[in-house]
Amino acid sequence: MAALLLAVLPSYAQKKEIIQARTYIKSGKDFDKADRLMVELLKKNAANRENPKIYVTLLDAVEGQYIQANEKLYLKQKYDTAAFLNLTRRLYDIALSLDSIDARPNKQGRVKPEYRKENGEKLHSLRPNLYSGGTFHLRKNEYDQSFDFFSHYLDAATQPLFASYRYAETDKRMPQAAYWATYCGYRMHDADKTLRYAHQALSDTAKAKFALQYMCEAYQWQNRQDAYLETLREGFRAYPEYPYFFPRLADYYTDQGRNDSLLIIADQGLAVNKESTLFLMAKSMALLHTDMYEECIAISQQMINQNDTLAEPNFTIATCYLNQALALEQLGEPRKYRKEIQLMYSKARPYMERYRQLMPDDRKRWAPALYRIYLNLNLGKQFEEIDKLMR
Repeated sequence: MAALLLAVLPSYAQKKEIIQARTYIKSGKDFDKADRLMVELLKKNAANRENPKIYVTLLDAVEGQYIQANEKLYLKQKYDTAAFLNLTRRLYDIALSLDSIDARPNKQGRVKPEYRKENGEKLHSLRPNLYSGGTFHLRKNEYDQSFDFFSHYLDAATQPLFASYRYAETDKRMPQAAYWATYCGYRMHDADKTLRYAHQALSDTAKAKFALQYMCEAYQWQNRQDAYLETLREGFRAYPEYPYFFPRLADYYTDQGRNDSLLIIADQGLAVNKESTLFLMAKSMALLHTDMYEECIAISQQMINQNDTLAEPNFTIATCYLNQALALEQLGEPRKYRKEIQLMYSKARPYMERYRQLMPDDRKRWAPALYRIYLNLNLGKQFEEIDKLMR
């Protein structure tokens, strides 16, 4: 008897509170009181969270508050916009919890959701508020809140409650919502949230390059080097002139000593824009590091012809000549190759002096080079000046 009483008492208390909440709802005024009663019931024990009547009552209580708030906004009366939008989000959470219970097989093993059609129709009409909630919090830089609203908006596409609406096929705003969710994840420096909807965000063609950039950053946060590199390559293939992908890909190949790969992507870039300084510079570096000096000098001279204020091509050309002079010196026959060595130093001189002129503070690069040039060309006055600087 004691065990029976222990089982009956919670059930009675549950029924009593539901009846009280229904009374509040029928009054048309005390929706917030009904809301609190049902929330407390759900918190009390796990068994309550399996009772669909509690969710039905809670849904009606929150819907009543939503209707009241909507009327105030319509009449241009003062009301908290964030609180209003949050009511829509709560309606979705409650309805989805109810649907998960409602869709369980009955004693005969059949699935016959009682509330799905009505709730699906009701919340479908409110779904734009989820998107509005995302943009509302985004404008206020409240990225966590914004992400949650966009997440609700996007996840509705995979919920059985809304299956008949086929959002993935019919909703043209899905890619935009996915992009903004990805952006919010990126701004929160949260790799998982950044990547959760990133592939959907790529369908937003106007912002796909930014989504790819955020994906790269997220993979780096996760130390997923292979995924990072593959996304860099994907970004470069699709958007070769966007300033994020190529420089990082080029830096990676340079650090790895993969000059052949660097040369390939530089040529791919030049096929899109043959005058791009960025692609020309990368190609000149790849040629320099593979001792293809004549080709490197030609590419670097092309850059100077396009823009004579560029410093790096001058340094690169001078380096090509200095490397050739050094290679001849290392043959061990200075008399035999004296004229050729002198010629290389003579050719390097104007380019290194021009680099010094353009980059006066970069003494660590130009001073040792000019020291070698002036020493080998027997330019006493110039040599003395550099010698003092280096001391």
